[in-house]
Parts: sequence; C-alpha cells; structure tokens
Amino acid sequence: MSSLKILPTEAAAIMGCSPQYIRLGLQQGRLAIGEAIKMSSIWTYNISPALLAARQGMTVEELEQEIKERRNEN
Repeated sequence: MSSLKILPTEAAAIMGCSPQYIRLGLQQGRLAIGEAIKMSSIWTYNISPALLAARQGMTVEELEQEIKERRNEN
C-alpha cells in the first residue's frame, strides 16, 4: 500500500484536467479516485494512489514515479 500523498494539482496534471475539476469531482462524489471531506469551511482531499493509477491505466509504481519526477521539476 502506498503512503504517497497526492495533491489535487498533481492528480490534475496526471489526468490532463484542471485542479478545480478534481476538487469538484471529489466533493460531489463523481470522481472515484478518493474522497473530499469538509472540515468547518475547509475541504480536505484524500486521493488514493491505487484508484488514480487504475483510472489512468497505470501501476501504482508508475504513478509514484511520475509524481516524483513532476515534483523534482519544480
């Protein structure tokens, strides 16, 4: 099981969409890659590496490698 914390911006880059698409999809329960929980007035996002990888046709290891490469670019 991966302990990698994936940000909505990173998931958006992998999926080729906007971070807002990820946030709203999770908030509305329409995007099955994790969950969004509203704590007071702040939303918290938990994106599952396994679910995101499966949706993109990747292995978790490939996803982790791509995210690490993207983080090193910044």
